[in-house]
Amino acid sequence: MKHAIHYDVTRLSEMDIYLFKEGTHVKLYDKFGSHFMEREGVPGVYFAVWAPNAAMVSVIGDFNGYDAAAHPLKLREDESGIWEGFIDNVGIGETYKYHIVSKMDGRTFEKADPYAKYAEKPPNSASRIWEIEDYRWNDESWMDLRKEKNAHDKPICIYEVHLGSWRRKVEEGNRPLTYIEAAEELARYLVDMNYTHVEIMPITEHPFEGSWGYQVTGYFAPTARYGTPQEFMQFVDILHQHGIGVIMDWVPSHFVTDGHGLINFDGTCLYEHMDPRLGYHPEWKSAIFNYGRNEVRAFLISSAMYWLEKYHIDGIRVDAVASMLYLDYARNEGEWIPNKYGGNENLEAIEFLKQLNETVYGEHGDIIMVAEESTAYPMVTRPVYAGGLGFGFKWNMGWMHDTLKYFKLDPIYRQHHHHQITFSMWYAFDENFVLPLSHDEVVHMKGSLIRKMPGDDNQKYANLRALFAYMTAHPGKKLLFMGGEFAQWAEWNYKQSLDWHLLENPCHRGIQRLVSDLNALYKSERALHLYDEKHAGFEWIDDTDYQHNVLAFLRKSDIEEETILVVCNFADTVYNHYRIGIPIPGRWQEIFNSQYRHYEGWDITNPHPIETEQIECHGRKYSLQLRLPPLGVCFFKLV
Repeated sequence: MKHAIHYDVTRLSEMDIYLFKEGTHVKLYDKFGSHFMEREGVPGVYFAVWAPNAAMVSVIGDFNGYDAAAHPLKLREDESGIWEGFIDNVGIGETYKYHIVSKMDGRTFEKADPYAKYAEKPPNSASRIWEIEDYRWNDESWMDLRKEKNAHDKPICIYEVHLGSWRRKVEEGNRPLTYIEAAEELARYLVDMNYTHVEIMPITEHPFEGSWGYQVTGYFAPTARYGTPQEFMQFVDILHQHGIGVIMDWVPSHFVTDGHGLINFDGTCLYEHMDPRLGYHPEWKSAIFNYGRNEVRAFLISSAMYWLEKYHIDGIRVDAVASMLYLDYARNEGEWIPNKYGGNENLEAIEFLKQLNETVYGEHGDIIMVAEESTAYPMVTRPVYAGGLGFGFKWNMGWMHDTLKYFKLDPIYRQHHHHQITFSMWYAFDENFVLPLSHDEVVHMKGSLIRKMPGDDNQKYANLRALFAYMTAHPGKKLLFMGGEFAQWAEWNYKQSLDWHLLENPCHRGIQRLVSDLNALYKSERALHLYDEKHAGFEWIDDTDYQHNVLAFLRKSDIEEETILVVCNFADTVYNHYRIGIPIPGRWQEIFNSQYRHYEGWDITNPHPIETEQIECHGRKYSLQLRLPPLGVCFFKLV
């Protein structure tokens, strides 16, 4: 079949070029890459790629035997650096790359399309010609309600998933589930577990499976490991139909240095900085985007917009924000260049993040943007107009580190580290926080959550139940990595399925049941989520009883009768007559206890409503006398 190339077809207007060069074009996926079109009634594909320092660019692929001389593109005459052309009779699914000759030194490169919608399954690395407009969505009900589901005053409990290892088909060569297989099973599981959202670790195309998706080559292509783009759309669609929001992990902080990717794209550092003190990430051995380049900012923001627009993604978790904010991140003295004021802040990255958040929230006000930011950088979740970065939420890494350090301690030593479990309340409302117990905490010899807990097996289970209950009661949205919800003993391994067989053990089923019940309580009790980010939702009863390892506090809504009293006993001792001050008189019923027999706990409970007594305690006129289970957390509510 004839595959003539023509140069009288374009998708780029003068305004497109202007906005691209200005860095404000946010839908470049409609303009660049490969697109099916017709020219004089003949079907074909239009190609456009940015390579300003190339001497020649041609399309090589299945349709021309990867012949670099067959289909050269033409450089536009507007100094945009864009090469384009239309090739007749090219079909869906055919592979292609760009053959680029550098005008700097004549070197040649074969590059995947930065805007490709689909790619070959790794380890193959070519792009595929593909269209996605034929998918018919069935999630109207979800999309109509999404603003409410993502609201800050609503419960958001997130299950973090790596699609390649959540479940695998062991009987079929240990292969991962496809997008559609995963969707059906995962949706049912999330509903049973009472989660509101799922966060997918990066599914943007990546060459090395061991990077878990964080070393990206295809910023517009869902990985071919699990299926086609339409099948990933169906994955999102099915989850939406079950009432589950989908958050996507996204990596604008750095990119992989594999030769077919963005690195040295046209023989020059087009997407990255030339100086390794700015353009190379020593910790991850990857390239850092040049956020000061307008076209690069437009590329990245277009990527974020693409997933929101075309795939109905409900939120984006931006990976490694701290590495973007600071020029000296993971660098020693002399390995970085100060900004123009002599400081270590990356001013260009800061402006990029502000532009990103203003853009996506401006067009999709019902989604959520989450920063994985591990420092004390101020106002990450404050609006740009108020001087903030404009994110909706920020991972509370300080809470995570302090809490896990505390829980690792034998209870006999916890009294000397009481500040680690109380300190987070000093800053709990400085940002809109998500409390993460993520994949990073259960890899690289850190041990699984259950293995971090001290004591014998029964004490480990009790401590883990207490941790999850404390997390639910603490202000902030919640995130738990897969496997933690049933106390997987082994560290996470991306090459194999979770150890689902552990659920044959009652103790593991008990942990799973507890997480499901805690999620249900968090969703149903307004006091546990309405004011997750406001001082009005929290009140200490007592944070000073370090000698008994006990904490007591209130979670509150706008209705006094909905108040929940939370009492945590992190000692391994029963306190049978523990008095707690309470500002609200009445009968208080225990509505949750992490030591219920139902969870394979020790069944040390408060089975009957308890009447307040007019005995002053903790500075309150009234008080309750409670039975506190060891290594247990209890919730009480007025009846």
